[in-house]
Amino acid sequence: MAYSIRPYQDSDAEALASVCRAAIKGIGPQAYSDEQVDVWLSRHPGAALYRERVSNGATIFVAADEDDAPVAYALLEPDGHLDHLYNDPAHTRNGLALNLLATASLFAKHHGITRLYTEASDLARPSFEEAGYVATEKREFEIDGVPIHNWAMEKAID
Repeated sequence: MAYSIRPYQDSDAEALASVCRAAIKGIGPQAYSDEQVDVWLSRHPGAALYRERVSNGATIFVAADEDDAPVAYALLEPDGHLDHLYNDPAHTRNGLALNLLATASLFAKHHGITRLYTEASDLARPSFEEAGYVATEKREFEIDGVPIHNWAMEKAID
């Protein structure tokens, strides 16, 4: 299957919410408990999130299939914070995460952003490492009383 990376369109919001939920529900249990997956899902309320984030200056890169349907995406904030990287479980292992991360790096370089940073799940960490990010700390925290963790990671943009 051929994929393309393109900018976010407002009509993508519902599909991105579905991609996010499918990724957390479908891939999350490989590294996190059911309770952790449930609280992770609770942090992603739906399509309005994407519209709000874009209106506040975020840039979303969308990986689309041959029919131009979103199957993965990355959300980059103006300060270099890569807040989302989600891939529909039916489209993993196709290089989409690395292509999205490369696109974010090129965008950052073009816009004078000198550092990208993120909080990666155990599942996303290998893709970030392959894209040149370095883990700086394991972050242990709670969401609604449920302990969970992720990895603070960063990458310098030359």
